[in-house]
Amino acid sequence: MKSKTLSSKITIDAAGQSLGRVASQIAQVLSGKNRPSYQPNKLSGQMVEVINASKIKLTAAKLYQKKYFHFSGYPGGLKTTYLSELWAKDPASVLRRTVLRMVPRNRLRKEKMKTLTINN
Repeated sequence: MKSKTLSSKITIDAAGQSLGRVASQIAQVLSGKNRPSYQPNKLSGQMVEVINASKIKLTAAKLYQKKYFHFSGYPGGLKTTYLSELWAKDPASVLRRTVLRMVPRNRLRKEKMKTLTINN
């Protein structure tokens, strides 16, 4: 069994910041790029906690223009969801989805995302 030692916890206050800025900051910390001992093939060992996720600043245009797509693989199976619908359900899921797309797509991606906690 692998033993993981998570050495530190970083808290980020997302109130009043834009979605992309907060997400890129979180992705850098999850990847470990804020440490001098950065290695791309190792976990950083840092946990990230985000508070006030529901107070992230979004423009009104982006709420109704930004679309998320899901394709089932069948003809006519393209589903479209607007950012406003996802934001009304759960703002934390929007932030998690944004960070997930900024973290490198490799075998460590799932493990890095497990160290992220988001509070509204």
